Amino acid sequence: MTREAFLEYCASALCTEPDYPFEDDFETAVLRHGDNRKWFALIMKVSMRKFGLDSDRTVDIVNLKLPVEMFGSFSKEDGVYPAYHMNKLHWISVLLSDAADGTVEFLTNVSYEATKTKRRNRKSKNDSKNGK
Repeated sequence: MTREAFLEYCASALCTEPDYPFEDDFETAVLRHGDNRKWFALIMKVSMRKFGLDSDRTVDIVNLKLPVEMFGSFSKEDGVYPAYHMNKLHWISVLLSDAADGTVEFLTNVSYEATKTKRRNRKSKNDSKNGK
């Protein structure tokens, strides 16, 4: 998947547009939820060496947040690595050129869901009086 295709997917499927919050850096983009402004994706160019690969070529990657229980589900063969420049307990890096489009879309959706505002299940006064 290309960077452009990734951004098009986020616009059409998740109704989000990139944000460029870093001064003088118009390549690194953040994708945020509209309601809580939390990041669910960070797209940037990184040297392949950062992932232990034998190349100085820079590639587009996207960092995505995953629930802890999903971390063993993907491997480097899928284009998925421990996160570059983010907390490796909660984030992964996906090399867009190496990962299947379906994998990128699935992981993006998971990240979007993992970072959305959680709705609290509020008990009514009657529920608490009745022992519910």
